[in-house]
Amino acid sequence: MTTSVSGSSSSSNSSPDGDDDGDEDSDGGHQRNQQLPSSLTIRLYTSHFLSTWNSRLFEFGAVLFLASIFPHTLLPMSVYALARSAAAIVLAQPVGACIDRGHRLKVVRASIVGQRLAVALSCAVFVALFQRRSALGAAGPTAVSLETALLTVAVVLACVEKLCSTVNLVAVERDWVVVITEGNAAARTDLNARMRRIDLLCKLLGPLAISTIAAFSVPVAIWATFGMNLASIAVEYVFIAQVYRMVPRLSREHPREQRGELELQEDGRLLVLDEADEQASSLVSSEHTAQVGKSGGMFFSSLAVYFSHPAFLPSFSLALLYLTVLSFSGQMVTYLISVGYSPLHVGLVRTASTVFELSATWIGPQVVKRIGVVRGGIWSLCWQMVWLAVAASWFLRSGLGSPDDAGSSNMTAATGLVVGVVLSRIGLWGFDLCAQNIVQDEVEADHRGTFSAFESSFQNLFELLSYAITAILSRPDQFMFPVLVSIVAVYVSGGLYAMFVRKRRGHLFHAPRSACVCSDKPSPA
Repeated sequence: MTTSVSGSSSSSNSSPDGDDDGDEDSDGGHQRNQQLPSSLTIRLYTSHFLSTWNSRLFEFGAVLFLASIFPHTLLPMSVYALARSAAAIVLAQPVGACIDRGHRLKVVRASIVGQRLAVALSCAVFVALFQRRSALGAAGPTAVSLETALLTVAVVLACVEKLCSTVNLVAVERDWVVVITEGNAAARTDLNARMRRIDLLCKLLGPLAISTIAAFSVPVAIWATFGMNLASIAVEYVFIAQVYRMVPRLSREHPREQRGELELQEDGRLLVLDEADEQASSLVSSEHTAQVGKSGGMFFSSLAVYFSHPAFLPSFSLALLYLTVLSFSGQMVTYLISVGYSPLHVGLVRTASTVFELSATWIGPQVVKRIGVVRGGIWSLCWQMVWLAVAASWFLRSGLGSPDDAGSSNMTAATGLVVGVVLSRIGLWGFDLCAQNIVQDEVEADHRGTFSAFESSFQNLFELLSYAITAILSRPDQFMFPVLVSIVAVYVSGGLYAMFVRKRRGHLFHAPRSACVCSDKPSPA
């Protein structure tokens, strides 16, 4: 085994294909169930927690800060959020190339420092904007020009923070985890589940913490964000280096670098010949895609590699689920408040949703152990589709009541929608775990960064589209249309993943056990 990916790929390729046709699934997963050292996992989890916590804290905090600084307009916040997501979409290829080609430790450390410094400088800009608004108000062309300049700096820093956050997330979750758990499928599933658990806890507690502080004082909340970011940088920086040193495989060169050295040593003309044959080479072949990336159409070449990869359908199916308003984010929360939910009710609903999401990080690994990642994915999506269909049916039926009883009908419709969405979260995060496992298993080591960066860019793109839909259909009585778009997106995602399952296994569901036994009997000589 010359590289870390070869062992991982061979085991994974036999796992999804062979596992899913019988009960051998769980046996294959238990063959090498060696537990990772606690000294390693504690450092990895701590580093991941600090990175995710600070990212979630700042992501939500920046919205609160801008809303407080510019209370009478949504334009600054909209431009800020749009630019931040657009940066992740447009710069997906450079981000992926950086992860694929760079030194593993240097890339992750650079992302840590870049993200923390971007947040710290953003906090300084927010303080300056807040103080200026408090002292001078919004009057005067000079004040407007200075505010525009400061807001521009904040937008640029937000883009830097988003890109560094993406680098850290993709590098650790889609590359480091694969190398750390090479040949140990059970450990990988467990590690993925625990890291997702950390993500979901930070998603709940981070916004709650910063909003609680902001309720007391917005400047204090800004300085708290500043302090937490600077305080965590040293711990992250040291712990991720210790993880790197504890796993010797992480220090190996990427296959892309190894091939480049061999080519130059064996025949100096080989590299030139490969470049001349770039356009005729197969995009699927991992031996040639590195050279294709050097052409002028680097972005489109890498995008074509993403679309033609065997793991594309699970990856894109997962990204498509971000085209939704059914996630207890700003759009759905705004709708719930408009029909009569109080902030307390919204908080309780979000807490219940997070509890169900967290439960998926325990249920998911058990499902994978029993039936494998491919079948686990289709069952998780089916669970999500069923509950969202129930929720949509209840919502549309109750929401079309008589005009005289519109208030109670809207509350009933919203409550039915909430219950269905909360229950569907188990399937959503169960599928997230399965899709992530498939991508980790099947994407070659020298394309993990680029592949996952494009997946992340599509997630951001679909999320932006969901906001565009509610910007156009902005009235609460039009919310049924974004709900229908969200349901359609989930079912399209399910259809795409079903295509993958059919292609991988040859069927979606098992034939009767007796038929399987009969078909396996040897024919008479």
